[in-house]
Amino acid sequence: MKPILFCITLMIVCSCKNTEKSEEGAEKSSTDISAISTKEFTEFKVLDSKYIDNSKLWEPFNKDLSDFTIDKYNALKPLILEQDIPTLQQHIQDGKLSYEDLTKFYLYRIRAFDRENDLSLNSVISLNPYVISEAQQKDVDVKNKMQKHPIFGMPILLKDNINTEGMPTTSGAVAFQNNNAKDAFIVERLKEQGALILGKANLSEWAYFFCGDCPSGYSAIGGQTLNPYGRKIMDTGGSSSGSGVAVAANFCVAAVGTETSGSILSPASQNSGVGLKPTVGLLSRRGIVPISSTLDTPGPMAKNVTDTAILLDALVGFDDTDPKSVKRDLEGTSYYENNFKENKLRGKRLGAFTTLLEDSLYVRAIEDLKTQGAIIIEIEPEKVELPDFLRLLNLDMKNDLPNYIKTSGDSNLTVKSVQDVMAFNQKDSMSTMPYGQSLFAGIVADSATDKEFSEIKTTLKTNGKFFFDTPLERDDLDGILSINNYHAGFAAVAEYPAITVPMGYTDNGAPKGLTFIGKPLTEASLLSWAYTYEQASKRRVAPENYN
Repeated sequence: MKPILFCITLMIVCSCKNTEKSEEGAEKSSTDISAISTKEFTEFKVLDSKYIDNSKLWEPFNKDLSDFTIDKYNALKPLILEQDIPTLQQHIQDGKLSYEDLTKFYLYRIRAFDRENDLSLNSVISLNPYVISEAQQKDVDVKNKMQKHPIFGMPILLKDNINTEGMPTTSGAVAFQNNNAKDAFIVERLKEQGALILGKANLSEWAYFFCGDCPSGYSAIGGQTLNPYGRKIMDTGGSSSGSGVAVAANFCVAAVGTETSGSILSPASQNSGVGLKPTVGLLSRRGIVPISSTLDTPGPMAKNVTDTAILLDALVGFDDTDPKSVKRDLEGTSYYENNFKENKLRGKRLGAFTTLLEDSLYVRAIEDLKTQGAIIIEIEPEKVELPDFLRLLNLDMKNDLPNYIKTSGDSNLTVKSVQDVMAFNQKDSMSTMPYGQSLFAGIVADSATDKEFSEIKTTLKTNGKFFFDTPLERDDLDGILSINNYHAGFAAVAEYPAITVPMGYTDNGAPKGLTFIGKPLTEASLLSWAYTYEQASKRRVAPENYN
């Protein structure tokens, strides 16, 4: 049986009416607002980008990479491939590695694997033309003891809906092809901590709130992102598809994604990675192309929990221009220092959904947690729905996209609204919208009074909190256990954090993740539980064709 490829992976999976069983027995709602289509894609209308000139993409690097030979690459491989940030930093301290060579290593892999060959993944949209010279400067800086944070000198990819100076922020859309904007707040934070911005990652166009009946990982600018665990076969997840794929294929140390409902959790789990969707407001959204100012958040994606924690720590900062911005818990401490030195699972009470116990990987993960001292309580999912979820997204984006263009976009953008983007696309529909733009049409058609919109948001948040708070309080639980992005919709509207960690592979080799969900601002606890589970289980296996 071929794996089902979910077309919109802002997944809302609930125990409510109109459900259908997956091959693992997990309930998936056929009324999922973000799973607009569950069509199985055996062929793609578009595979390669029509807008990326590969020779032009590599032109800034040809001279600097001319002496980076296959022998040099192979010599560096054991020092870099699948290694975590502390290990990479230690190699640099020991003189075995430099930031320049680390950066060239990733560029070499991207050039070798990402486009125009039999293994291409189409996960990278653009590259920072100055990243090699910036890495060389980091090598000078580290000798002068200027390194303060472990993210220093680490090449990071950013989802291409995050504003980054020197590279356009396209959101995958042709209408935004020349959207050259100032750094987003979180990019400023990364640069302040010394991170290297390697480039921009492909994504499901407009963060997967555009075409409706289309494969995840497709954008007009970036082409079709493909899963390294099953190229052209397995779904990449979305909308942070390029971020998840690039991490899995070792094209960067880590990546930043964004989530409205499942868009970090889905591609992280689909590509056997770690992805953390923070409490809404922990990370600033300023300078990020939006879907919903109510639900949107950026978040870290990496191969392991340690790197995820380090990247999260580098992104955090209070932004008084973001009305949802909150000051982090544990002010003055990091998410990685001292957080993983002891087993934080021992004695923790975690709820496991009875509806997921037919999944053998989930059951095995539960046993792994028990061996680490966790107390597992079986719980029935609360029978609660998420009415008007799609309308929340429609109504938010109708206002939020024009506001982004006005306050954070390129002043030369000719499109100013969703309607303008739709009209732009109609001029060359085969190139700009081969799968249509039905979700954008839905945005334009929707409207509500301020009172009605407020009631929609209140109902959704109340129901989302009820879904988790009822078992958390009734059974005195510390957290909830899910799979992939199965309960991402409830976490989204509740604005609760979640982290997914590799828990193994199905019989056909498709990756799956164990997902921990907690109360607001419990990221430190989620990271510590995920780390203990990761170290006890060690389920991640790198994709074999990309070693």
